Amino acid sequence: MTDAAINVEPNIRAQILAQALPYIRRYHGRTMVIKYGGNAMTEPALQAAFAADVVLLKLVGINPVVVHGGGPQIESALKRLGKEGRFIQGMRVTDTETMGIVEWVLAGEVQQAIVGLINQAGGKAVGLTGRDGAFMRAHKLKMHDRDNPALEHDVGQVGDIEAIDASVVQALQDDQFIPVISPIGFGASGESYNINADVVASRLACALRAEKLLLLTNTPGVLDKDGKLLPDLTGARIQELGADGTISGGMLPKLSGALDAATSGVGAVHIIDGRVPHVLLLEVLSDQPFGTMIRA
Repeated sequence: MTDAAINVEPNIRAQILAQALPYIRRYHGRTMVIKYGGNAMTEPALQAAFAADVVLLKLVGINPVVVHGGGPQIESALKRLGKEGRFIQGMRVTDTETMGIVEWVLAGEVQQAIVGLINQAGGKAVGLTGRDGAFMRAHKLKMHDRDNPALEHDVGQVGDIEAIDASVVQALQDDQFIPVISPIGFGASGESYNINADVVASRLACALRAEKLLLLTNTPGVLDKDGKLLPDLTGARIQELGADGTISGGMLPKLSGALDAATSGVGAVHIIDGRVPHVLLLEVLSDQPFGTMIRA
């Protein structure tokens, strides 16, 4: 427990718990898919806070499913091996050698670190990739140029999700486990595909009919050109922001997946600041809005 928590007056603690009760009741038994990335994955204090939040959500009857990224860790591994990462329209170009590194980093180093953190916090986490239970089939992504749709970019073993069978994920969460998923799919010939973690989280949220999709980022949410937070976005507004260049890079697949989830039955989609300690609890169990909410 932190010094700040110790110094909170008992009556204030009681008020905080009382305010959380309606949300615990509302979301009991519901699934929430959490995309875990950014600073929250690399700073020890934020890692511990994230793991504690996930375990607490599980203990109060909410079913968290974690989908993690690992861009900084992949970049670090590539540099150690003398390779330089390359991106096209926010997607990592993944040749055969890079795919091997991606699998080693995501399904090994990163996934097991997250599983360990959650277990240390008192939860029961289990790591998965798309191969486990054959739950995420994929094929090679056809990426068309944003400005010239007739031009197609070859991004290597980057995948587009073909189908998700979420039964293995549902079985784990129903048995009190917390699934931790690496964004790696498999193809018809058994080949591996690197899939954008935001896209995986969004598609999985749809497959699980999640109550919420929570995307942790390194910003307060989606910002306009003046750096001001946009608390609420619709599909039409997202298109406008993409057309005028306000949204670019890695935010493009994030918002595309978020909008797909919002229009496919996910209760609410939130892009929130993973640099804020315990941001998951603040978003889920309080009446204070955080970040940007995407509406259909």
